[in-house]
Amino acid sequence: MDFVLRPWRPDDLDDLVRFANNPAIARNMTDQFPHPYSAENGKTFIAFATSETPPRILTIEVEGHAAGGIGLHPQADIHRKNAELGYWLAEPYWGKGIITRAIGQMVEYGFEQWDFDRIFARPFGTNIGSQRALEKAGFVLEARFEKTLFKNGEYLDELIYAVRRS
Repeated sequence: MDFVLRPWRPDDLDDLVRFANNPAIARNMTDQFPHPYSAENGKTFIAFATSETPPRILTIEVEGHAAGGIGLHPQADIHRKNAELGYWLAEPYWGKGIITRAIGQMVEYGFEQWDFDRIFARPFGTNIGSQRALEKAGFVLEARFEKTLFKNGEYLDELIYAVRRS
């Protein structure tokens, strides 16, 4: 299935709220990703995502809809050569290879635009789909921390996957 990575726009708000307001998505995100996901949450997010040039946070457009998001979050201080990759995709588009290809495109974009040497992601140990997508995109498992995350009343493993500038 085809998709495009592009900057977020204010007119993406309805799609953002419709697709992001899903407990199956929130389950695999940090608590900074709210559930329920309101229009106010969406406006705040779009304002943040459009505040930098070049943009670090893009929408994943599928079939003309803002159907997910993917972004790079630069680290500070002694970690400044690293960026954390975060992403989500609307549930109707899961299992179609979109997120694996979006990850690959975002990594390429990140290494072209910024002076990162390493891009990493931290999927939950329970998120097998995300782990597989990262592996297919060339990421390598660097670490597993047992029961370090607390989400929805339970402890979860935190995994760290990374890819380095070649």
